[in-house]
Amino acid sequence: MYPPNIQILDLATLVSLYRSRGEPFDVPAAEIVSCAVTHRIIKRTKRWFGLHYSQKAWDSLLTTGSEGYPLTPAEFNILGLAGLPPQPPLTREFAQKNCGTTAELGYLIINDLVQFGFLEATAGHELYLAERGEIALDGISRRLYGTEFKPELLWYYQT
Repeated sequence: MYPPNIQILDLATLVSLYRSRGEPFDVPAAEIVSCAVTHRIIKRTKRWFGLHYSQKAWDSLLTTGSEGYPLTPAEFNILGLAGLPPQPPLTREFAQKNCGTTAELGYLIINDLVQFGFLEATAGHELYLAERGEIALDGISRRLYGTEFKPELLWYYQT
């Protein structure tokens, strides 16, 4: 769901686009916008990195157990890395670098995952999967891959 060329954005733009995701947006009368999923023209949208979605299409992108938080493959990778048995515990820096997107966006995602209770963070910057995170990880694994979570599905193991 994140653009593959996201690294061209400056940090301020990245933060702005990330923070405004899912906010309702009324399309000005002079513009024509179509839903990224249904390709139908819509007047009221929810935006995500320049793409527009109808409310119904947005709802279809939400994951069971995510409590309305939009989970993408980047969140899946972070939650999955935190859910692996800690050989050493997952560090924030390692998760940022191996989330499948830029480290800057990984930082924002980790902050939100901690804030929404999917991850628990220690003072030593170690990350652990919370109970809510386990439910969300299972839901996103089933939505993206049609199966329960397996470490082989993570971006880290595919690269």
